[in-house]
Amino acid sequence: MPYSVNISVEAPIENQIHEITYDGTEIYQPPLSLSESLSKYAQKIDFSKTSEVEVKKEFSETTEDNKLEADSKETFQSNLWPWDTVRNKLRSALQEVCVLADVLAIAKDKRYMVLDPVQQEPLETKSMAQIYARKKALSGAANVLLTGAERLKTSQTEAARNRTVPDFHIELLRLRQNWRLKKVSNTIIGDLSYRTAGSKYIQTGTFEVSKTEEDEKPATPPSSPSPLSTGPVVPKTNTALKVSIPSELKGVAYIEVLCRKDQDDLCSANINLLGNGHTTTHPDMHWQQKLEAAQNVLFCKELFNQLAKEAVQLQAPIPHMVVGNQIMATVLPGIQLIIGLRHSTNVEKKPANSGKTEHDHVLEHSLHQLLREVHHKNTHHPFPHPATGPLGPSKKRMCAGPMAADRYELLEMTKTETLLEQIIKQAQHFFMRMRTEYVLDTIAKEVKDPLISSHWNTLNSPTQSCVKINISTHGYDALCRTPLVIHVGEKTLKCICRDGKVMYMSYEPQELRDLVFCHINQHQILAVQALAKTMGWQSLANSNHLGTGAVEPLGNASSCLLASPTGDRIIAVRCEPQSGVQVSVAHSPRTDFFPSRLVTERKWEHLGGQFRDVRLEKMEGRNFLHKMELLMASLTSNS
Repeated sequence: MPYSVNISVEAPIENQIHEITYDGTEIYQPPLSLSESLSKYAQKIDFSKTSEVEVKKEFSETTEDNKLEADSKETFQSNLWPWDTVRNKLRSALQEVCVLADVLAIAKDKRYMVLDPVQQEPLETKSMAQIYARKKALSGAANVLLTGAERLKTSQTEAARNRTVPDFHIELLRLRQNWRLKKVSNTIIGDLSYRTAGSKYIQTGTFEVSKTEEDEKPATPPSSPSPLSTGPVVPKTNTALKVSIPSELKGVAYIEVLCRKDQDDLCSANINLLGNGHTTTHPDMHWQQKLEAAQNVLFCKELFNQLAKEAVQLQAPIPHMVVGNQIMATVLPGIQLIIGLRHSTNVEKKPANSGKTEHDHVLEHSLHQLLREVHHKNTHHPFPHPATGPLGPSKKRMCAGPMAADRYELLEMTKTETLLEQIIKQAQHFFMRMRTEYVLDTIAKEVKDPLISSHWNTLNSPTQSCVKINISTHGYDALCRTPLVIHVGEKTLKCICRDGKVMYMSYEPQELRDLVFCHINQHQILAVQALAKTMGWQSLANSNHLGTGAVEPLGNASSCLLASPTGDRIIAVRCEPQSGVQVSVAHSPRTDFFPSRLVTERKWEHLGGQFRDVRLEKMEGRNFLHKMELLMASLTSNS
């Protein structure tokens, strides 16, 4: 007989969870009563399964043999469902109850059997217990979250240490932050063009992004380059992205601007978005540097294409020429502006710039901003503009109706400058500024007395500059100073003199030179008169444009007459642009006066005598005013 073990099957002590609150508290469902348990188990009875029982009864009634009947009963009893008796009793009780309900309904026409839900006993709530329970639940949940976060952080740190190549998704996220990407048929494609900024250039700037294969990833760090290698040294970077750029955007590109006069290069500037960074593309370059180089090529091509279109469309006195990747335009007589596109796909050599020319950073910055200003204007339209309608008219054209603008003003509003016109104007201003600087520096070197100082404004526009010239004498700055303001434009110079007179000059440097020398002469005359007042001398006459004497080949002569305090000495000063300063002295009364029969009155002897020249180079003194001060002092003491 096998060994038997008694097993007791009991219902679980824990009840089912009815609700879990947000703070983690679990509310259990109260246990069922006896009546509720009976109802629950009764609902599990299927009263529709009676076909098997009816078949067995019919079979037992039709048989005639008692033995067979007994055997069938035993078989029937053995195959009965264990809950069959309960089901039969419940069925009979249900029939009696239904009959009783029908009788009561017919007798009183009212139903007295109402099945009401069993009310649960209210739970006793304790506020402090709930608070402690909530705190405990929150602390438990917080511990679970902190533990999970620490595990994630630890796993990420270990993965980063063991990973030689950055994660593909992280690299793709960084790429998406700086460049426009889209997915086309399971392929990631990016765009380098400026079409979102209103560009009309047909060159496509699409590139493809894929994941680096395992065999393409460098397993070992890059070795140091050989000292004999001539190519550019580009460190190998481990990256999970592989960027494929079109062949027409590979390599290095920049726009070279060259100003030439009689086959001599005066200045040059290069437009390159990369600046002093990587100037060549390399297969092992990082994807960010590779995309920047490709966008630089696209930018230069777009700018040159726009300039070439404008050069063909513009009607200039001297037609512009476009030959291949080169544009030639005349800036000033004898001076040409050459704009060329340089594009090299050789990764071992980078384009060499001419080291003989002078590089102007201001011109380079101005040229670099031209196309970007066009893109900015295409996307940033000034207000007010219509809410529904095409954008493009400027603010002045929007307000032309309320401001009652006439036809001339409307035509002026529609005129816009092209990029090539702006480049030519900036180049013209550059040459005017350079010529003005050269003239002023040359005069400052030639003329030692008086001193000439030039002050250029630091805040200027690309086509307008201003310089203030101060003419003064060393040691006599507070006595007299002659200011002169010159506005340097594109083809003309605007000069504002000391007396407020405005003079306009052309691009010829000789006109500016003549004007400065005339102001130097005026300064000497005005300074001598101011010095005479401090010395007690009297100014008899002065003239800025003296009509007597030899005709000056350059400018006009200036002069003045000074008398001593007692009137017995007279000094004549004459300033010429070519000869310089001449000083003459006359005495009164005349030493060579001899009375005769014709002239008997003594009053004629008080007339001034003949002027005698003074040799200023033999006199002591630092400069002209210092010598004149010593001369006036000596003549005053001798009188």
